[in-house]
Amino acid sequence: MTADIAEQPEVYARLADEQSGAIAAVAAEIARERPRFVVYTARGTSDHAALYAAYLTEIRLGIPASLASPSAITVFGARPDLSGALVVGVSQSGGSPDIAEVLRVGKESGARTLAVTNNAASPLASVADRHIDVSAGHERAVAATKTYTAELLALLMLIEGVRAGDGVLPEEERRAVAELPELARVVLEDDAAIRAAHRYRFADRVVTTGRGYAYPTAREAALKLMETSYLPALAFSGADLLHGPLAMTDPDVPVLAVVGNGPGGQAMRDVLGRLGERRADVVVIGPSDVMGSALRVASPAVDERYAPLLDILPLQRLALELALIRGENPDAPRGLRKVTQTM
Repeated sequence: MTADIAEQPEVYARLADEQSGAIAAVAAEIARERPRFVVYTARGTSDHAALYAAYLTEIRLGIPASLASPSAITVFGARPDLSGALVVGVSQSGGSPDIAEVLRVGKESGARTLAVTNNAASPLASVADRHIDVSAGHERAVAATKTYTAELLALLMLIEGVRAGDGVLPEEERRAVAELPELARVVLEDDAAIRAAHRYRFADRVVTTGRGYAYPTAREAALKLMETSYLPALAFSGADLLHGPLAMTDPDVPVLAVVGNGPGGQAMRDVLGRLGERRADVVVIGPSDVMGSALRVASPAVDERYAPLLDILPLQRLALELALIRGENPDAPRGLRKVTQTM
């Protein structure tokens, strides 16, 4: 897991260099087809990448987007009318049968389909009309790290390419993508996440939270903590946290809050104020100090669309370090395998 995390700057550079043309070609085709809506389907870590893409799709493209419930199709036999839609399957391995089945059923009802995977020879890539290879390379650990962030970048490049109309990223976006490898290296050199891990060695549970583009980061951080340290971690959007779950927060429940410097981060300020009233132990992941937080893990001040590719990096390191100091093996979580097949 240590090696996989460290490779992410290289993965960003390789993906932007080697796959930009292929992603642009797919984006141009989608722009010409003008889908009425987009349905994403995924499981586990990839589900968080799909959620990020759904935010991008609605905010940047103005197209309705949703996350499919694969069991509606595979367990209950539903056959939704997806004509005029783009159905996107996101999967690191491309090996889960239920994700492939959603794409197959979508094609039968008239949808166009796209697979985003780290395996061009996978069943999901084979069933889709088009495929995007995230080019993350072999991932050693069971807990996904570099494949997750590669999915984020590939989906960002795709959606911004669709927005451009011809698939080619505008100059401003190209510059932002080109800066990601160095920004990621800087983030990974900061040991603040390691110090935070030691702070929570004996925690019984953790809450993670964020709004907008930061919400998928909060969900992915919770998953990494659960699968590496077996630490119960509950992820909430900042808005949902105020609708009841806030009551369980107190000084003994650490809260990891992802707070950017855009509209989503601004919307988190009220949430953090309410957490302060509960005297919750809040660690902020973001580019600026927030009143009431016990600790801040710094991340670069970038557009909130790009922040998920950087904010998750210290949280991956936190999960790794916490597992180690709790005596666990993060490379081989109990009961888990690299490829999970669900129906």
